[in-house]
Formats: sequence, C-alpha cells, structure tokens
Amino acid sequence: MLNYLWAFMILAGVLWGALHGNLNAVTDGVLTSAKESVMLCITMLGIMSFWTGIMEIGQKSGLIERMSAKMGPLLHFLFPKIPREHKSLEYISTNIIANILGLGWAATPAGLKAMESLKELEEERRKTSSASLKKRKPVPKGSANNEMCTFLIINISSLQLIPVNIIAYRSQYGSPNPAAVVGPALIATLISTLVGVAFAKMMDR
Repeated sequence: MLNYLWAFMILAGVLWGALHGNLNAVTDGVLTSAKESVMLCITMLGIMSFWTGIMEIGQKSGLIERMSAKMGPLLHFLFPKIPREHKSLEYISTNIIANILGLGWAATPAGLKAMESLKELEEERRKTSSASLKKRKPVPKGSANNEMCTFLIINISSLQLIPVNIIAYRSQYGSPNPAAVVGPALIATLISTLVGVAFAKMMDR
C-alpha cells in the first residue's frame, strides 16, 4: 500500500511540475534530495554504529544485565503474569533501555526477541493442565495476549531521555542548537508513556 502511495505522490509531483512548466525545478529537487539523503544516511550510519556499539559493550560487560535486574520491580508491575526469571523480561528491559537512550535501531532486535519469547510463553501456557487454565485462559491462537499488547504500547510510546535520531536530523540540517529538543521530547514521551501504561492496565483488567 505504501509503495502505491509513494508512487502516486511522485507521479503527481512530476505531472504538476510539467503542467506548470516547472520540470527544471522538479529535476533540481530530485538531485538535491538525492544528495541530501546520501549525506543523511552517512551521518545516521555513524551515529547508529556508535550507539549500537555502546549497547553491545554494555551487554557483554554485564551492565545491561545489572540494569535489567534493577528494573525488576518495574517489570513485575508492568507484566505481573510473566514469571520473574523468564528470559522475555531481559529482552523487554533491553528494549526499554535502548528506547530511553533514543536508540531505536538497538531496541528493534530486542523487541522482536521479546515478542518471540512472549509467544513461546503463551504456547507453554496452552500445554498446561486444565486446572491451570481455569486461573488464566489462554488467548485464541494467532492473537496477541495482554503481555504482548502492553509491551507493544510501551515500545511505541517510547520514553526518551536522549532523542538521538532527532538531534542527528537537526544537526544535519543546520540547526543552531540541535539538543534544544531534549526537554520537549522528554515531556512528550513521558506523558505518552504514562498514558500508554494506564491504558494497558485498564484494558488488562
């Protein structure tokens, strides 16, 4: 669907330029945009490599594991039905830490692993005895359970202390103070996260 949408927008722009005699401006815009996109990719590649490397160092040094342990009470509050020692909590905490640091690239792999782990947990629940099923009936096969939905909401709301992406974009396009967005971004993402958690808890009941 997005492919058709972008194709329509490009075609509409070219036709509009042709009808109004501005094909030269369209051509110049294409060339300028192509140059800027390459420069932006190079800038973002450097930043992505740096912060992803920092996350990798944190994981291998045990820092992420210790931070995950500190997040235990918070994770238990957010996901009370996940066993405390389940591996999905480690993936979830890694995802949350990466998002807080504004590292969407580093958060995505951990998020995918968390979803896979939550799916495995749900499948394990399906194999439990009938007595256990009375306490918690599993969701229909192919549907997301409460833990998956809560995690997705938190991941999307994404509390950020350092919005690395936006700072990099602002720096690339010549902002005199790229980091000026830190305060507003923190307030906006804090509010969105609190609303998301409240909504997830309300729907979980």
